[in-house]
Amino acid sequence: MISLLHNWNKRRSINIFVLNLGLADMLYLLTHPFLIIYYLNETKWTFGEGFCLVTRFCFNLNLYGSIGFLTCICVYRYLAVVHPMKVMGKLTTTHSVVISILVWILVNVESSPDMLFPKHSGNKTERCFDTTSSKNVTAYLNYSLSWTFFGFCIPFAIIVGCYRHVTVVVCRSDTIKNVTKQQIFKLMVFLILLFSLCYAPYHVFKNLNLYSRVLKNLSKCAAWDSGVYVARQASRGVVSLNSALNPLIYLHVDEDMGVQFRLLLQGCRQIFSRSFKLKSSFVSVPQTEQDVERAL
Repeated sequence: MISLLHNWNKRRSINIFVLNLGLADMLYLLTHPFLIIYYLNETKWTFGEGFCLVTRFCFNLNLYGSIGFLTCICVYRYLAVVHPMKVMGKLTTTHSVVISILVWILVNVESSPDMLFPKHSGNKTERCFDTTSSKNVTAYLNYSLSWTFFGFCIPFAIIVGCYRHVTVVVCRSDTIKNVTKQQIFKLMVFLILLFSLCYAPYHVFKNLNLYSRVLKNLSKCAAWDSGVYVARQASRGVVSLNSALNPLIYLHVDEDMGVQFRLLLQGCRQIFSRSFKLKSSFVSVPQTEQDVERAL
C-alpha cells in the first residue's frame, strides 16, 4: 500500500486502477480478524448481527472489487498493446477515475442485495452465515447465479478475450522488445491463473452447495452433497488468497512499484539486521579459555 501511495503522484491511468485494487484488499483485511475469531470460536459470532452484515459485505466488496479492477487493468494493457495510438493518447486519468467510480457503484449494486438475506437461522443470532439460512436458500440461489454471471463470468470472458487478442498481436509484432513481451505475457497468464484457480472454484462450489441445500429442502439428498461441501470450504480459503496475490499484480503493472517494493523489503531487512546486531552486542561472549572456564 505504501508503494501504491508513493506512485499516486504520477497519476497514470493504470496506477488509479491499481490503487483501487489495493483499497479493495484493505477493506477485506480490516474485517478479516473478526472472521478468524468467529471460526476459531467454533462459528459463534459475538459482534452483533449488524456487524455480521457489514463484515460479509466488505468481503464481497473485496472479492468483486478485485475482479472489477483486475479486469480494468487487463483491458488497459490490451488497449496499450493493440491500440496504442488510437486509444491510449485519449485515455486520461479523469477517465480512469470515472471508470473506477462506476466499478465501485456496480460492485455495491451487486453486493447490496446480499445484506437483505438473514445471516442466521431462526433465533440463533450467534451465527454469521456467508450466504443465508435454509429457509431463504432458494431465493438466494437465484440471486447467486445472476451475481456469478455478472460479477465473475463476464469479467472472466473479457480477460480471456483480451489475452487471446494480445497474444496474437504480440507474437506478430517485431517492434515490441522481448523483455516487454515477457512482462505482458506474465501479467496476462497470472490473471488467467488467478481467475481459474481462485475465483472459479469459489463460484462453482458456492452455487453447487446452494443447490444441494435446495434439494435438501425438497427432501432430496444428492450423492455428491458431502464432497461439494468439503470443496466449498476449501474454495473459501483459496479465494481469500487473492488479497495476498494481488501485490504480484502491482509488480507486473509498474516497474517503479516493483522497485519501491524491493526497497521497502530491503529497508525492513536492514532494520532487522541492525536490531539483531544490537541485541547480540549486549551478550557477553567468552574470548579466552579462562573466560570459558569461568562461564562454566
